[in-house]
Amino acid sequence: MNSVLGRRTRILAATTATAGLLLVAGCSSGGGGQSSAKGVPLVKAGQVTTCTHLPYPPFQSEINGKVQGFDVALIDLVAGNLGVKQAIVDTPFENFKTGAFLNSGQCDLAAAGMTITPERKKNVDFSDPYFDATQAVLVDKKSGVNSLADVKAKGKKLGAQAQTTGEDYVRKHGYDPVSFESSDAVLNGLRTGQVQAVIIDYPVVQGWLKDKANADAFKVVDNLNTGEQYGFTVKKGNTKLLAEINKAIKQAKADGTYKKLYEKWIGPYPASAATASPSAS
Repeated sequence: MNSVLGRRTRILAATTATAGLLLVAGCSSGGGGQSSAKGVPLVKAGQVTTCTHLPYPPFQSEINGKVQGFDVALIDLVAGNLGVKQAIVDTPFENFKTGAFLNSGQCDLAAAGMTITPERKKNVDFSDPYFDATQAVLVDKKSGVNSLADVKAKGKKLGAQAQTTGEDYVRKHGYDPVSFESSDAVLNGLRTGQVQAVIIDYPVVQGWLKDKANADAFKVVDNLNTGEQYGFTVKKGNTKLLAEINKAIKQAKADGTYKKLYEKWIGPYPASAATASPSAS
């Protein structure tokens, strides 16, 4: 995922595990801890305020006027445990890497399909990993590209989402990708011929290829296991909320909720996903 510079922050409806919630006013701009639920500090009373970056299906995207997805559903569990609702704020992705919106008290946590990295850990505290991710290389079937190496060998253009681990990966391996501002823009760049191949998180590709027209024209030629894991983030030192997030992830995996949500939003449930994740903190 990436940042859309200058994009106006929007507050959107979130489909929650308990009920729908629509905010029509801005989030609190004060520091965290002004309110609390069961001893957990919250930036605004009665809700867990989640920063995300849209769209990023199947983790979060606006469907029928409401923000839904795998990330949204998992944080709904946290909100439910605290007896509050979840509110979603759409923000530039770069703020998640710096922790700016957490530090300024605009959000309690960030949920944006974000890979846990040592660099990002300097600015935010990560939850336990909740998803193992791989990078897919998706190509136009007419391009003659059958691997990531083919992109360079055959002089084809490669697309990637700006400021993501996928873009970092190909740059480190000697590629000069065309940068796009969102996952939708990456895929549209492939569809319209701006690039002949893209590197993007595999779950995003899975959802995109469910459309028969896309599956007829495009294919995955590489699935790169880069060892990436997604985590939710909180402001550094917010141990109480972090503990609640980790508890919700653990409970969901133990009682089968995680499996149901995975199958609903991601696809077939791999046995490896059921194993307990090591702490990321």
